[in-house]
Amino acid sequence: MAAGAGPGLRICLLSYRSNPHSGGQGVYLDNLSRALQALGHRVEVVSGPPDPQLSEGITVHRLKTLDLYDPADPFRMPTLGELSRPINLIEWLGVSTAGFPEPFTFGLHAYRFLRSRLNRYDIVHDNQSLSYGLWAVARRVPTVATIHHPISVDRKLAIRAVRTPWKKFKQLRWHSFIGMQKRVAACLPRIITVSERAAADISQNFGIGRERFAVVPNGIRTDLFHPMPGVPRERGRIIVTNSSDTPLKGLYHLLKAMAAVNGARRLHLVVIGRPKKGGGIEKLIARLGIGERVTFTGRIDHKEYVRQYARAEMAVVPSVYEGFGLPAGEAMACAVPVISTTGGALPEVVGDAGLLVPPADPPALARAIETLYDHPQLAAELGAAGRRRVLTQFTWERAAQGTEAVYREVVDDHRRF
Repeated sequence: MAAGAGPGLRICLLSYRSNPHSGGQGVYLDNLSRALQALGHRVEVVSGPPDPQLSEGITVHRLKTLDLYDPADPFRMPTLGELSRPINLIEWLGVSTAGFPEPFTFGLHAYRFLRSRLNRYDIVHDNQSLSYGLWAVARRVPTVATIHHPISVDRKLAIRAVRTPWKKFKQLRWHSFIGMQKRVAACLPRIITVSERAAADISQNFGIGRERFAVVPNGIRTDLFHPMPGVPRERGRIIVTNSSDTPLKGLYHLLKAMAAVNGARRLHLVVIGRPKKGGGIEKLIARLGIGERVTFTGRIDHKEYVRQYARAEMAVVPSVYEGFGLPAGEAMACAVPVISTTGGALPEVVGDAGLLVPPADPPALARAIETLYDHPQLAAELGAAGRRRVLTQFTWERAAQGTEAVYREVVDDHRRF
């Protein structure tokens, strides 16, 4: 059934890490819920911390959890009253043994909340928690899940990046929930993912037939991410929107590329965010001797975010792997020329509107940076092509329409059986 062909649906979105400032899953929840509402659907959200920031008219049910990953009070000691609740005790024990039990315990909290309310919804849509609680929900109401990329890729890269057996063990414990996600995903009638590459990789890693996947690319908020003609681009200014020490995001490789670029080119790297104090990123910058050429902005508001794009001569997305690549799309929407790796789905997003280099290849990144620096006309042409590509292929209206089509297919199949 075509999107928009039927009456409005009653949709429940589940998301355990939902703040737009906490990563791509929060951005997805915010924009998809907004776009589904605009299509005439009634959307409710069941969330864990941090609290999502959503449009007016979308009901949010905030589950009370331990929230042991709150940046303001990380890994706090729960009270005895909190630990008297079995789900909270499970979460505390998991965290205390270097695990990441939150997806599992979020699912239990969500099922306890939803079990008497499931008749209020036509469909439940999970945003990559894939917990056993979702398994119980799926037995009673049509259910789909979005998997943004196979978390097993994160695990493999994280284990490869550390050397000691203890650190490798901690990474295995941290990713211990992957087995649960694989088992739950295998029980769902349809899985939404955001790129062809992600669909192929999840299918292989999770052992689920490719025919079970529906590819619905993310959108980009072009009303928020757009050119600012009144702000001049600054010669040699490079922007990257990830300050993480996570190997998957590839900032290490970009820093090495900055050190390798010919010093006659006056380059300055602006990193949105702030690295872990005393962590690997800070140590690498010191070792490479490029501290004067790298600036970290810390957390900035959206207006300043777009202004930073406007000032940049180019944007670099150095990720080793991305299931989609929102930073690439956001830079393109701002008409910033993009240099991206070919990691994961990034070529599907960038297409021929940017320069593509192999992942984890600092010399190739350095050569691409030199190319855009030396050829301003090419940079301008790529920036314009990137914005056109986003406007025609990556809007949240298109994403909502594709998601709605999956919903109706799953609801119709459920009714037949």
